[in-house]
Amino acid sequence: MGADIVAAEGQSIGNALNFGGPYVGLFACREKLVRQMPGRLTGETVDADGKRGFVLTLSTREQHIRRDKATSNICTNSGLCTLAFTIHMSLLGETGLRKMALLNHEKALATRDALAAIPGVEVLTPRFFNEFAVRLPKPAAEVVEQLAQHRILAGVPYSRLAPDAGMDDVLLVAATETTMDGDIKILASALAKVCA
Repeated sequence: MGADIVAAEGQSIGNALNFGGPYVGLFACREKLVRQMPGRLTGETVDADGKRGFVLTLSTREQHIRRDKATSNICTNSGLCTLAFTIHMSLLGETGLRKMALLNHEKALATRDALAAIPGVEVLTPRFFNEFAVRLPKPAAEVVEQLAQHRILAGVPYSRLAPDAGMDDVLLVAATETTMDGDIKILASALAKVCA
């Protein structure tokens, strides 16, 4: 598609997200740049106790443990994720991937327009692909909880991601190619009732 180097998250292609995983990191480049690619990438993080830590985000299992000493199935799990991704991409092809991306964006635009029409709801994200933020007239966590009681998953309260940011009324919303027009109407109608 014309890029020299690509880094992306491919989880949504062929892999269902279950309890926070699995994720499929993509890192690719043109053949002329392959020898310049790192063998390992290290990321900085914070552990459950708030202590600084480092994780290898691009490495092979064989760099750390001998096969005969292994007790986990990380290679099998990685292999299954890779296989699912590869099958999905093979079926889509470049043309299908472009069409799916366009459909994602169209559904997100339709969702944005439907939510923006609700009195008291303000769209905060001017440019986006398929995820955007809206400000609600009430705390987003309450709204999400009320809609969940009606089997509607409205989005993620921003306060869940940044509790001290003072943005309790912000909701993150996503729409994909699997979002139906009826889903958008149901969300908008229910959100309008809850926010009234």
